Amino acid sequence: MPTAPISVNTIDYHTGGEPFRIVTEGYGTLAGATVGERRVSAQNSEAVDQIRQMLVQEPRGHTDMYGCFITEPDDSGADFGAVFWHKDGYSTACGHGTMALGVWAVEEKIVESNPDGTTVVTIDVPSGRVAAHVESIGGAVQRVTFENVPSYVTGQNLKVDVDGHEYIVDLSYGGAIYACLDVAQLGLDITKENYSELRAIGRAVKWACNELPEAQHSDSRLSGVYGTILFQKLADLPEGPHQINMTVFADGEVDRSPCGSGTSARLACLAATGEITTNTLTHDSIVGSTFLGTVRPHEPSVTEFPAVIPVVTGMAYRTGRHQFDLNPADELGTGFILF
Repeated sequence: MPTAPISVNTIDYHTGGEPFRIVTEGYGTLAGATVGERRVSAQNSEAVDQIRQMLVQEPRGHTDMYGCFITEPDDSGADFGAVFWHKDGYSTACGHGTMALGVWAVEEKIVESNPDGTTVVTIDVPSGRVAAHVESIGGAVQRVTFENVPSYVTGQNLKVDVDGHEYIVDLSYGGAIYACLDVAQLGLDITKENYSELRAIGRAVKWACNELPEAQHSDSRLSGVYGTILFQKLADLPEGPHQINMTVFADGEVDRSPCGSGTSARLACLAATGEITTNTLTHDSIVGSTFLGTVRPHEPSVTEFPAVIPVVTGMAYRTGRHQFDLNPADELGTGFILF
């Protein structure tokens, strides 16, 4: 429980419906020479984690809130760094957040931008160095493209048992490791009406896959399954495959967007099967938003499956500026979580 008042200012965005709360100061000092090390520092700091809890939990947030602390980059090659967080802790990657950060950096003049062209915003995150390509016309941002770290399949056609049901999943890495499950196995469509059932299955599959050998990364800080991508194949478009997904990450959080790092993981799967080459994945979310995904080849391959550079396009919008306060006399403290 804090012993002194806490006040934190944020700028909030949403990307495809998924919130992103940006904190530039007021969270103290994160030790470490790299953003990856600062993520570990945040995990181990009670004072810093109080800020995360205050911003993510009710009554100031909600169970599906997402955000970041802005930090120094690893070196002068990036514009800044970001330590991502959600209700259960600190993630290694966040594609929708990277897209929001690109738009924020241009709109808030954090970087020098091209008012009638593309501005590249380079960001160090725990999974590596990523970039947001922000396109503007007349000084107004039109769209943003997220260029991710090399992504690849780590396991195909893996059988997992969940509550007596056997499912077939692929595991792939898109800055974090995801289990990909075709909902044709469930007899369910990805609709708002099926939200609760899909969420429960996605959460269970994530934990069932978490300790699989294919879910272990050479950097132990990146090991474990971050989320389950429940996907449904739709009729192909002239541009390429068309799918809708619902990504259940952390411990039961649901991404409202098509999920940026999740889209990267899906692109890696589709590249491994030859379904994505020079064409485009149209990737829809449960709320009706869409990301467009393409790939570039990457050499050398990290595994037996081809590694690719995912390129994901969408848009982020500012939703507000906030000052959040915590009175040490508040009996609810940093807040609470209700599922």
